[in-house]
Amino acid sequence: MEIKQLITRTIPPRDKQENYLSITNQQRAWVEIDLKALAQNVHRLKKMLAPQTELMAVVKADAYGHGAVSVAQTALNHGASSLAVATLSEGIELRKGGIKADILILGAINTPTEIRAIAFWNLEPTLCNCSQALIFAEIMEEIGESLSVHLKLDTGMSRLGTDWQQATEFVKLTRQLPSLKIASIYSHFATADDPDTTIMKLQQARFAKAIEKLKCHGIVPPKLHFANSAATLSDRAFHYDLVRVGLALYGLYPAPHLRSKVKLQPILQLKARITQVKNITAGTGVSYGHKFVAPQDMAIAIVGIGYADGVPRNFSNRLKVLVRGQLVNQIGNITMDQLMLDVSNIPNLQPGEIVTLIGQDGNKTITAEDWANALDTISWEILCGFKHRLPRVNLD
Repeated sequence: MEIKQLITRTIPPRDKQENYLSITNQQRAWVEIDLKALAQNVHRLKKMLAPQTELMAVVKADAYGHGAVSVAQTALNHGASSLAVATLSEGIELRKGGIKADILILGAINTPTEIRAIAFWNLEPTLCNCSQALIFAEIMEEIGESLSVHLKLDTGMSRLGTDWQQATEFVKLTRQLPSLKIASIYSHFATADDPDTTIMKLQQARFAKAIEKLKCHGIVPPKLHFANSAATLSDRAFHYDLVRVGLALYGLYPAPHLRSKVKLQPILQLKARITQVKNITAGTGVSYGHKFVAPQDMAIAIVGIGYADGVPRNFSNRLKVLVRGQLVNQIGNITMDQLMLDVSNIPNLQPGEIVTLIGQDGNKTITAEDWANALDTISWEILCGFKHRLPRVNLD
């Protein structure tokens, strides 16, 4: 992609703040985002930090499916000092959305076109090794500008970053490049969600040794950071100058043993409308493959949401949803755009009534964690799976 395209490509506009009913009445399915709950989560997380420790809001993957621009602005307005994304295009989207705060790109960038775009949009890249630093420096010298960069050390994740034992050489070289300004040095925990902190402490010890060696060479890093959500909730000893918080912002816990650390509120609800209600007789097959056959006469409801929206097909015949505050079973194979429910115990159900797939209805709640547990995955994957043909409706 040419630099002109990277700089000028149009980002699809996000749903404007409109009356809730006027939006949802027109939709077969949608995602609701409670920005007040997000603000409260940010405040509660900030209280866990030392006064000098900053909170970096991780809004990659469209803020884990919650809507990057609105989430970023809310987080910044309520205590976050900076943002992190995974890709260049995610950073550009935030800038086009009017975000002026520092934005760290966590992923690796190597091509001249991307580097020029980073400079144009005033983004801050992660540098992972000496070769990458030299490429960045060469391009920035051509442009005639300087760039703030963040250096990543691999202390045990075995992913991006220079091995911690080569940190001094990496930092020394980068410091000698006049077009690059080191904004921070950081690493990433591999097992922060594990109650056993042995590997975390080993990684931290490696990080400490690397930083101590730098100081012996007269190099004092401007900022250090290590903690993701799990490490942030686990212990202040992992906080350093800033913490990179993602999942916890959205009101979910990285692991059950961390629930007692702070009270968080999920900010996302997934809802859809019933499009038809019908009666079927015993022995009738439902949906593709007839993986469900009615054991008796039943009332079923067809709902306008499916796997193309992010409801996993392998959840078929196992998913439970809320209708009028009651748990009901999904039946038959989930299809691309629709799914079916057994509503035999709910009288006089009408098309247009709302089904809650994730969220609260009455005194019952279904969470993304419930889905993750049932599907043997993690809540991050569930949240990131809701596709963008589902409008995001922000509730303030």
